[in-house]
Amino acid sequence: MEIFTAFVNADNSTTLVCPACSTPKNISVASFKNKCHFLKVRCQCGNIFRVHLDFRQHYRRPTELPGIYVCLKPAGIRGGRMTVNDISLGGIAMTAPENHGLITGCQLSLSFTLDDRRKTQIQKKVIVRSVSGDFIGCQFIEKQAYEKEIGFYLKI
Repeated sequence: MEIFTAFVNADNSTTLVCPACSTPKNISVASFKNKCHFLKVRCQCGNIFRVHLDFRQHYRRPTELPGIYVCLKPAGIRGGRMTVNDISLGGIAMTAPENHGLITGCQLSLSFTLDDRRKTQIQKKVIVRSVSGDFIGCQFIEKQAYEKEIGFYLKI
């Protein structure tokens, strides 16, 4: 069964649209915020479909941007090559070789080039928020995390 994604608004509501009859329904999903993010929904037309609730604060754009990282804290962890897998106004997800040694709480300096028309160079400081094998989730830690270049890049 195909899983559809529903983006949750700041007021913890979302609109579910039946894939069979296109009937929209606005619902509150506040009770699911810290629990299950997958729902099985039955439409009034009888169709049953699965929905993934996306509670992210910022839109994430999938990418495949090569770059490098340098570990600022703690000392002793070397930097290396990485690939930015997605980017948002709040941070990035990246992959690095399996033997990277990064742990939650590491502070990194990232350098990569956007694949926009201007080939914009980005240098950001981040804190590692999650590590799962070669997959690393990072949050921007600079006071002005929103940069106009990233903002323009995220516009569709």
